[in-house]
This record gives sequence, structure tokens and C-alpha cells, in this order.
Amino acid sequence: MVAQTLGRLVAIVGPSGVGKDTLLAGARALRPALVVARRVITRPEEAGGEPFEGVSLVEFEARKSRGAFALHWVAHGLSYGIPATIHADMAAGRIVLFNGSRGVLSRARMLFPDVAVIVVTADRATLQMRLAARGRESGADLDRRLERADFALPDDMEYHLVDNSGAVADGVQALVAVLDRLAEDPRG
Repeated sequence: MVAQTLGRLVAIVGPSGVGKDTLLAGARALRPALVVARRVITRPEEAGGEPFEGVSLVEFEARKSRGAFALHWVAHGLSYGIPATIHADMAAGRIVLFNGSRGVLSRARMLFPDVAVIVVTADRATLQMRLAARGRESGADLDRRLERADFALPDDMEYHLVDNSGAVADGVQALVAVLDRLAEDPRG
């Protein structure tokens, strides 16, 4: 079933450590009308990082079977879900942002044909420093994350690019500029 909405869904994608959640928080601080979907993840909340709801795999699967997610996917051995409550926000004409995975973009486009995609990038040295600083991986695990940093989107998928290699404030401003353009031309 294709969701009919007045608002807009915006997927923020990019490699681990690029600063997607930091940019989302910064954009929300500058544009309070934006809605940032709080992901449900099969990871303990104590793991830190982004604001998310940590649940067990059993709870995640139960919610999924009840239709509690507008989108869901598996990446890096974890299950991720975007709550179905985003439909109400979009019906009210709001822009809804979510930190997504490139693997869910085709499904997102199928369910939300006008989904906008923003790819956040950073140079390799910046990614390595940020991944090391967050302390979730080291050694070979960190190297594997860096190897996955270069990825391609489907050839027919349009996207907007935000470079977050420099100061966080610059990355936030670049993201807000793209979001402002999307708000002016909601289907662009």
C-alpha cells in the first residue's frame, strides 16, 4: 500500500561515523517544525549514540507484525524501525527526517514515492577519527566500517549531497540549506 501524504519523508543516509545524528539534531534546533523520527533498534539504549528506543528482537518482531513501523530494515546485524506515527506528521504537512540505511531506500521509495534522499559524506580521515572516538569498534571492525563507507545508490535515485568533513556547524548549515530548498519545492 502506498502512503498518501501531504508532508514529505526525507531519508538521511551515509556511512557510519559521518555525523548523521549530529546534523539531524542541529537541523532540528534551527528548524523546530522539522520532525526527526526516533528509531526503534534492537540494541541496548546504554550503547549510546543517537536517541533511539532499544528493544529486544522479540519485541521488535511483535511490533512489526502489528504494523507499528512505517519502514523497517536490518543492517549490521540489528533491526531498525521507523514508527508508523510518522504518517500523522506527514498528513499534517510536516517534513519528517529519519536516519536511514541505503538498503531501505528502494522500499522507502515504493511506500513514499516522493521520499527525498540526502547523502551525508565526510573524508576518510574524518570518518576514521569519529568512528574511533565513539568507541563501538576498533581494529578489524573499524576497518570494515571504513571499507563500507564508499557506497553507491541505485542509478535512478536522485539525492542531495551534504559534506560533513569540517566543522559541525558548517554541516548543519549545509543540511538546513537542502531542507529549506525541499520545503520551498516539496517535490524537488
